[in-house]
Amino acid sequence: MNQTIVPDSEARGLLARLPDTPRTLAQLARFDRPIGWWLLFWPGGWAVALAGGGFTRWPLIAWLLLGSIAMRGAGCVFNDIVDRDLDRKVARTAARPLASGAMSVKVAWAWLLALCLVGLVVLLQLHLHAQVVALGSLALVAAYPFMKRITGWPQLWLGLVFSWAALVGWSEVMGALSRPGLFLYAGTIFWVVGYDTIYALQDREDDALIGIGSSALSMGRHVRTGVALCYALALILWACAIWQIRPQALALGALLPVAAHLLWQVATLKEDGIDPLRKFRSNRFAGFLMFLGCLVVGSAPA
Repeated sequence: MNQTIVPDSEARGLLARLPDTPRTLAQLARFDRPIGWWLLFWPGGWAVALAGGGFTRWPLIAWLLLGSIAMRGAGCVFNDIVDRDLDRKVARTAARPLASGAMSVKVAWAWLLALCLVGLVVLLQLHLHAQVVALGSLALVAAYPFMKRITGWPQLWLGLVFSWAALVGWSEVMGALSRPGLFLYAGTIFWVVGYDTIYALQDREDDALIGIGSSALSMGRHVRTGVALCYALALILWACAIWQIRPQALALGALLPVAAHLLWQVATLKEDGIDPLRKFRSNRFAGFLMFLGCLVVGSAPA
């Protein structure tokens, strides 16, 4: 295995001390890699904060975090069930529990059901209109693992999925979907495409060999430019969302910290070795900066 590629199933720290079965279940749901559920959660946190509920609706933010952990885990399990044959051919994913044979598909389906039940508990905490919005993501989630087989831009589909919490959080606080929430969602799609293109740089050679699609492959020599364009579109659409809430130039200044961070990612990106993983993981901090910006704008007196 290429030593510059970090496998995404590693038993280290607390995980290494667990008995075999709990450890394998945790690896299958990627509980040892929290970056995934942070990235799934942040859009929901942004929406609640921008809608003015950053302080008063903190229980909702906590429920969205729990739901992100459970449903990201469920998504990973489903993805690994579908992709287990492909995963065996990719250096970074060959050690995954299903690809390596450490767990049976039958047990994986049972674990998927258990995680979905946790998601159901979270769903029941929402009002009906937000429940309907949340359930609207299921078809997108189910289709995602197949996108790399039929398109060179599966990251765009992932953007639709991983941004969905913005619609849920917004509709729960505001009672309906409206333009600020839709702008926030649209901008987040481009953020996801940008950071997941960086992530996909790790698998570029393996993806080309086995014939599956990736935005990192589709962009070819223009990955840095492509990611920069995605981030720029994200910032423009986020600015539109903020402007709908508070049409003041000063309010747009709330985006400056996250804009500076995204610029740093693009300017210092190295397209090989371990740097793509580092840059990808840094989006957890980008999400936090965006949350602070939404909190400032959403909580400011009218």
